[in-house]
Amino acid sequence: MENKKRGNFTGSVGFVLAAAGSAVGLGNIWRFPYLAAKNGGGLFLLCYLVLVFTFGFALLTSEIAIGRKTQCGPLNAYKALHPKAAWIGVLACAVPTIILPYYCVIGGWVLKYLLVFITGNGVAAAQDDFFGDFIGQKFSPILFMMVFLLSCSAVAFFGVEKGIEKSSRFLMPALFVLVIVVAVFSLTIKITGEDGQVRTGLQGLRIYLVPDFTGLTPKKLFTVIMEATSQLFYSISVAMGIMITYGSYMRREVDMPKAVNRIEFFDTLVAILAGMMIIPAVYAFSDISGMKAGPGLIFISLPKIFMQMKSIGTVVAILFFLLVTFAAQTSAVSVMEAIIASLCDRFRFKRKLACIIVTVYALVFGAIVCFGYNIFYFEMPLPNGALGQILDLFDYISNNVLMPIVAIATCILIGWVLKCSVVIDEAKINAQKFGRERLYIVMTKYVVPLILVVLFVQSFIRF
Repeated sequence: MENKKRGNFTGSVGFVLAAAGSAVGLGNIWRFPYLAAKNGGGLFLLCYLVLVFTFGFALLTSEIAIGRKTQCGPLNAYKALHPKAAWIGVLACAVPTIILPYYCVIGGWVLKYLLVFITGNGVAAAQDDFFGDFIGQKFSPILFMMVFLLSCSAVAFFGVEKGIEKSSRFLMPALFVLVIVVAVFSLTIKITGEDGQVRTGLQGLRIYLVPDFTGLTPKKLFTVIMEATSQLFYSISVAMGIMITYGSYMRREVDMPKAVNRIEFFDTLVAILAGMMIIPAVYAFSDISGMKAGPGLIFISLPKIFMQMKSIGTVVAILFFLLVTFAAQTSAVSVMEAIIASLCDRFRFKRKLACIIVTVYALVFGAIVCFGYNIFYFEMPLPNGALGQILDLFDYISNNVLMPIVAIATCILIGWVLKCSVVIDEAKINAQKFGRERLYIVMTKYVVPLILVVLFVQSFIRF
């Protein structure tokens, strides 16, 4: 039975845009291009595409089906499926609870850079110490984090149809257009370096798209596959309660397999376009050595490149940080919604009260994350070999520990305890065709759990 008291997306388009908006986040913008450049360009893309339509398909289908079948957020959904699976729901709800504060902090950083370029201060943003000086301040990062958080809260406050769906119908097409515009411009770049060599955006595109098998060994191929899997795992918003929540808002008459196909397509398309937008430009101005992981790419490398573009650079920078803002907000709203839905389901809170509680929580812990770069600064060695502050610690716990556990447990629950027919029957509820049914069974029962176990172990032991 469809729960009439819960909000619902008006149809397939609303659901797909909201779900794709969740999947298209900061990871697609800064992590995908870096990993592609690092791992042989086209080789990484090839591995990623194969994984999208196998690994990603199985996880995405499972979570959306769980949500629609139970009509619950993650905290209650697993318990509704099986009484002894309630602990999975607790962990699935813990993931967005940990992620939301630091994601809003990063969203605040994006807003800061957008404002800097809008006000014509891009030269300052291109300085080596600008980013470090900014996040090291006590109050300015909190202010920008608060503005970003309140913009997300406003969307969630108005509910599923009037808030999430309505904003997604505007932000996603706008984001898509901006990505294409910046990507096309990136391909037209032609620069003569200090060494006299001419580098173009099209040459960078070739590096990005054409597989490089030079020095390829089984160990290197394994590394590429694991990094592509890691990127996909975080890119499609699974194991954090989001797709379960959005699935619970999907109407029964919507063709679920087709909706999953469209989410896969849009998420992959934007990720590939993000690479086309960034890698050609970075290559033209600084060779591929200019690629950095994480915030270093967006907040350090790219501002320098924008300023090297002379008069057009400021315009390109504004368009770029505007699209990153859109990507960050659609993802942050989905993270927030997973928590709100869980509070409403478990404790019967009204949406507005739950939204206020989550906003206050995110504000407090977001401030703590900001203080992690000044008042509470420390450096902690993480199991993956990195040195981390509070933000990095939160990110490691959620992404490297809890998310793999949730995903593995979900596969075991669906594949072995309840059997895959639970999801398959939900997918075919209106006599709809489930084209990859056999693939889904094999992936859910055997392949996905195995890959996730390797990925989980790799978070602690580097092969």
